[in-house]
Amino acid sequence: MAVSMIPIARPIIGDDEIAAVTEVLRSGVIAQGRKVEEFEQAFARFIGTRYAVAVNSGTAALHIALLAHGVVKGDEVITSPFTFIASANSILFTGARPVFADIDPDTFNISAADVEASLERARKHGARVKALMPVHLYGQPCDMNAIMEMAGRHGLAVIEDACQAHGAEYLGKKAGSFGTGCFSFYPTKNMTTSEGGIITTDDEDVARKARMIRNHGQLERYLHTMLGYNYRMTDIAAAIGLCQLAKLPGFTDKRMANAAVLSSGLSGMRGVVTPHISPDVRHVFHQYTIRITPDFALSRDELRKKLLDSGVGTEVYYPRPVQKQPLYIELGYDDRLPVSEQAAGEVLSLPVHPSLTEEDLAHIVRTIRSI
Repeated sequence: MAVSMIPIARPIIGDDEIAAVTEVLRSGVIAQGRKVEEFEQAFARFIGTRYAVAVNSGTAALHIALLAHGVVKGDEVITSPFTFIASANSILFTGARPVFADIDPDTFNISAADVEASLERARKHGARVKALMPVHLYGQPCDMNAIMEMAGRHGLAVIEDACQAHGAEYLGKKAGSFGTGCFSFYPTKNMTTSEGGIITTDDEDVARKARMIRNHGQLERYLHTMLGYNYRMTDIAAAIGLCQLAKLPGFTDKRMANAAVLSSGLSGMRGVVTPHISPDVRHVFHQYTIRITPDFALSRDELRKKLLDSGVGTEVYYPRPVQKQPLYIELGYDDRLPVSEQAAGEVLSLPVHPSLTEEDLAHIVRTIRSI
């Protein structure tokens, strides 16, 4: 008899999203139109910024944000090696060079101390660092006070990769509102538009340039004043996004409650390190990620196989730091970043999404404890 599977992620699409999409289809306006503008205004209010610019992916948001801040060939951007590759690749898209600072072992976010060390090395070597790109990994914000202080001292732009941090907060202020925020609405994210992304900013000039870049560099129709791309969001996606944004607070509460149940159930287990939540942050648990250390009875991958056999889907985010990816090795990267490399061998993400039942959570805990 087949084992019923608890998936690692599951988008929640209801009748209201279906009705909203149907309304757009019937309207005949299905590309970027009024719904996109409505979604942008709603998302800007949610994050607490003056502007939001909707695009067709989180990767596009990162690329546009960098370009809007003037990042060009020859520049360097400091970011995390422990992230999805799109963070670093968006820097390559501009012709600039990613520089990797190691991560904090507790939060998996970029280490402010290592960013400072990277800036010092760059200063000594005459490198042209233009921006910092902190990644709010798994739904927990980075140490933004330290990041913003460094950026201000060195005159750097801050591009927040908040693709996993919808509604996360640092000292009561939402991720994506410190510098220029970039979000993804991929189906596995805390809210979705099927595919999509958005840029948040208080800078009118950045917002203006972002709108031009997403639409072939047009200042007005058929007047192209800069190089741009087709990165537009559709009204279909925006209609889904408006419904999902209204549900996001409820989704987030459920994720946080599920994470609390998992942490309580797994606490005290030798070789299992449950997620650390920094003081003064709101962790929205895009992922619930534990560490499996050598003290555990099985290796991380052996545990993953046992969980799969028991009907629990898991994932490793991320099994290889960016600088160890074949593309980056070919580009000449040979950075030794020990904290990110150790994390890559130990992290395991468990289901935490809002669709989980009490029995699902109990089964996950029970399965791990039984080993």
